[in-house]
Amino acid sequence: MLEHILRRMGFGASPEDLAYYADLSPTALVTHLLNYEQIPDDVDTKIGLADYAGVTTRGQFSPDTVIGDARQRWLFRMVHTSRPLQEKMALFWHNQFATAYSKVAGAFGAVHGTKMMDARGQNVGGAFRGQIQLFRDMATGNFRDLLVEVAKDPAMLVWLDGRTNVRARPQENFGRELMELFTTGIGHYTEADVYAAARVFTGWNLELAGDRNDQVASYYRFVYNQNQHDATAKEFTFEIYPGGGRTIPARPAAQGMQDGLDLIDALARHPATARRLATRLYQYFVNDVDAPDEGLINDTAQAYLSSNYSIKAMLQRLLLSEQFLRGGSAFRHYAWPAAFVARAIKETGWRGLSVDSAVTPLANMGQQLYEPPDVNGWALGAEWFSTASMLSRINFAATLAGNQKFNLARDAQPYRQSPERVLEFLMQRFKNAGFSSDGYVAILDYLKAGGAWTGSDAQMNTKVAGAARLIVGAGEYQFD
Repeated sequence: MLEHILRRMGFGASPEDLAYYADLSPTALVTHLLNYEQIPDDVDTKIGLADYAGVTTRGQFSPDTVIGDARQRWLFRMVHTSRPLQEKMALFWHNQFATAYSKVAGAFGAVHGTKMMDARGQNVGGAFRGQIQLFRDMATGNFRDLLVEVAKDPAMLVWLDGRTNVRARPQENFGRELMELFTTGIGHYTEADVYAAARVFTGWNLELAGDRNDQVASYYRFVYNQNQHDATAKEFTFEIYPGGGRTIPARPAAQGMQDGLDLIDALARHPATARRLATRLYQYFVNDVDAPDEGLINDTAQAYLSSNYSIKAMLQRLLLSEQFLRGGSAFRHYAWPAAFVARAIKETGWRGLSVDSAVTPLANMGQQLYEPPDVNGWALGAEWFSTASMLSRINFAATLAGNQKFNLARDAQPYRQSPERVLEFLMQRFKNAGFSSDGYVAILDYLKAGGAWTGSDAQMNTKVAGAARLIVGAGEYQFD
């Protein structure tokens, strides 16, 4: 059960993680992981240290300004963070508010594009945080407040063209996706609402701050330009104010930011938003293989509404539920590529491994970090899997096991007396959805092939890594 919790609330568990958490009950572990704010977020200081996965530098390692380095840093954080739920939620929000680096960098260059995606403020002047850092900071906080910050986020203002939204030419992209993808979903608004929402957010724009002559020391930040705000009334087909009011009133342009806050308030408290968000969290944390548990989804939506839009309250309802804790949901979730990669590294080992070796395979599996395919995010569930993407997972398993073959052989030494004992060790090390008898026998036959079993160092170095590759690359391991 501890492994199940650590797979869903994080990215799996190394042997050291399992030993660290061994004395906690399932409920205590969920509570500990959920209240991660009490744990220092110092994982970035571990980059470059000997006991951790490595990174590949091409000059100075600069994850705040170089997107390839940013991808390495995020993978490093997934593997080594002491706050796994924070990173797991950042990945969830990255898909919910899908924003692609390529468009942002195309508009403002690679350095500013990287900073907008995932810079940490203390590294670029202290007054700026990239979008993924925003998601970390607000990962389990208030959803209404998160919506406000997303609406002001520089990367989002570029991605959905908010920076070109002016009163003479309202730009509809953000207003549409705010309703269609971020909150209520299709069926709860009209095209007239989309146009009204565009007018609501006119004047929400960007400005360059800091040292304008230095790409690293400068940054783009939100600015409200009252001269570009449409100050007239905006009428909607759904309730904006408690009591039934559907019109955002005309107000002086200097006060026009309140239009956007009023609309966000209305969408945040909409019952459809509660249910849609509850469904997505249920599918992410509990089960996306079987038909959804409507009762648990309804309870989670109610937890959101009764807690003033608290994400943590929703997670408490989901992760302390019988449906999650009783074990029936184990291996009932299709592993996202990033989760598969991070978990495989944690369970296999990382001594001598650079996380850079996972960046290209991860993209080949269908999930390049900071590059969702479109505003809808990635296609989830079984859609992660195709012949090509599964081959990429198999190839990564082979690369990883080969890189760690001596470490794996060392850990398997107590079981060297027979191939059956070695396979027993590996099935415990690499927990999976359960192999059929034919699949199990096939891996055992691999261990036995090539002559009599002796358990020699040479045999262990070859066979343990080879069998690990077969398990991690198998379909049974592609669920978490």
